[in-house]
Amino acid sequence: MRGLLDKIKNYVVYDADKEFYAKVFPDSVPRIDLLRMRTMTHGDLPSVLAIETQNYEFPWGEDIFIDCFKADYECHVCEEMDKVLGYCILSFGPGEAHVLNISVDPNAQKQGIGRKMLEFLIELARDRAETIFLEVRPSNTIALGLYKKIGFNEIGIRKGYYPAAEGREDALMLAMELF
Repeated sequence: MRGLLDKIKNYVVYDADKEFYAKVFPDSVPRIDLLRMRTMTHGDLPSVLAIETQNYEFPWGEDIFIDCFKADYECHVCEEMDKVLGYCILSFGPGEAHVLNISVDPNAQKQGIGRKMLEFLIELARDRAETIFLEVRPSNTIALGLYKKIGFNEIGIRKGYYPAAEGREDALMLAMELF
C-alpha cells in the first residue's frame, strides 16, 4: 500500500514544467534537476540489487533490503525516465539519523547523483534528527571527499567493520550536525 501511495504522491507533486522546458529548450534545465527521488518499492529490487552487486565486493542481499522495508526505513531511489540510477537508505533513532547505504549505478557515477541523494537524505533527517551519521571505507576516497564537502566530519573509526578480500577493513565514522 505504501508503494502505491508514494507513486500517486510522486505524480501529483511532480514538476512537469521542468520536463516541458527540458524538451522544448534542451539546455535550459540541468539534467540533475530532472532526476526524481521517490520511495523505493519491491519492484525496484532487481535494479537496486544490480547496482549493489556492481559496486560492492560484499553486496547486501535481497533479504537485507526487504528487512529495511519491514523496519520502515527511508528507502529511496533516484531515477531518470523510469530508470533507477541509484538508491539510498536512512534509518532513525532518538535524535539521530543514520545513512545505511547509498549507491549509484557505475555508468552514472561522477554526475552529481550521489550528491543529490545525500542532500535528499539530509533534508529528510533535518526535521527528525539533530545529527546524521554514516560509515565509509577509507579506501572509498571519492565518497569520503563528497561527505566532507557536504559537511560531514570524522568522529571515529570502527575497527574491522567491513569485510575485505583479505580480512577486514576499518570504517571511518562521520557525522554532521543538522541544527
